[in-house]
Amino acid sequence: MATRLLPLTAGVSKAYLRLLNRPLIEISLLCLAKQGVKNFIFGVKGYTNYRCLHDYFESGVGFSARYGIVPRIHIKYQPNVEDHGSADSARINMEYYDVKDSVFAVQGDNIFDIDLRDLLESHREKGALMTIGLRPVEDVEGYGIADVDKEMRISRFVEKPSKEEAPSKLANTGLYFVTPDIRKIFKERSIRDMISKKKRLDFGYDLIPYLIETGRSMYGYVLSGCWYDVGTPQRYLEAMSGILHGQLASLRDFGGRISEDATVWVQGESPESMKRRERILKKFKQGKIEFDGPVLIGRHCQIEDGARIVNSCIDNYTKVGRNVTIEGSAVMDRAIIGDGAEIRESIVGRHTTVNSALSSPTRVSSVSVVAHDVTVEAGCQLRATRVYPHTYLPRGDYGKVTIRR
Repeated sequence: MATRLLPLTAGVSKAYLRLLNRPLIEISLLCLAKQGVKNFIFGVKGYTNYRCLHDYFESGVGFSARYGIVPRIHIKYQPNVEDHGSADSARINMEYYDVKDSVFAVQGDNIFDIDLRDLLESHREKGALMTIGLRPVEDVEGYGIADVDKEMRISRFVEKPSKEEAPSKLANTGLYFVTPDIRKIFKERSIRDMISKKKRLDFGYDLIPYLIETGRSMYGYVLSGCWYDVGTPQRYLEAMSGILHGQLASLRDFGGRISEDATVWVQGESPESMKRRERILKKFKQGKIEFDGPVLIGRHCQIEDGARIVNSCIDNYTKVGRNVTIEGSAVMDRAIIGDGAEIRESIVGRHTTVNSALSSPTRVSSVSVVAHDVTVEAGCQLRATRVYPHTYLPRGDYGKVTIRR
């Protein structure tokens, strides 16, 4: 389970979590598919992870049609075999599907820009067994930091070092390009013993240290584009904001842009959703509602007079009441936000109702996370609060607490 993103990932695959009105992993798929990658294997683990991803993506036909990818991509899924970590999942799938080509392994909560052709050239020039995507970071204490020489050969990683202990500022992004020779290494006795005794074979904690210790050619590749680790609610909001501001080269248009000089998108496809889009645009032009900064509004949304939406994403079928303020926040699909509510720097989950009244407004702030199918009563005050799915939240003042059903 993706514990850092709880309660959003309670009962939902991390990779399937909605971001910018689509599953998170769809953004990474789009980056790779646009560069010609046609074959994907989802290393799904457990029922929830499999169900969410398979039922949405299936074999990749719908994704290909949605983004005009020709010829279409093909998606396969890990067989129902329990793995013991990310590298073990790669081992299982490469064996099961008899993969004889190089593999680009991506974590489900990563969003990135990468020039695959340039990465491949670097990988071949250095004769690397594995090339690891690295990204300069200021906060070295939150990542695994690479120790590299001037040729970018990696001698070790230091996990979450202090600034004084960090050998560089280059963080492991969790993007791994490996040659087919990795299949032979998976069969080495030390690897088999690791799986058998430790019940774990993770890329970062197990496989990479082993490859470095045994003298394999491990090199770093510095990403020139943006990279987001969407592993916490705070980082989720940072990724949303950065992409809305145009920082991700592979996704800068979301459909339904209202004008060339405005970073506001109001989506619509069917005749019914286009009618609602026109109502929103009419209110915006009349000054009855306000958009400030980049704003993404999904299909079939309803926004009432006096609403102010700033640097935020509103997902499909959402209702926003009168005099509502939504700022620096994500409101997922089928949510209802009552009159006078204030949502600031927070996330509201799918099919959640935030009741509110002009005489008794509800306020959600300070990176609060209200998960899916929650009912919040009018007058609630939430600050840095976590609310789990299927919960009823009575009126009250909640600060830095976690609330379960």
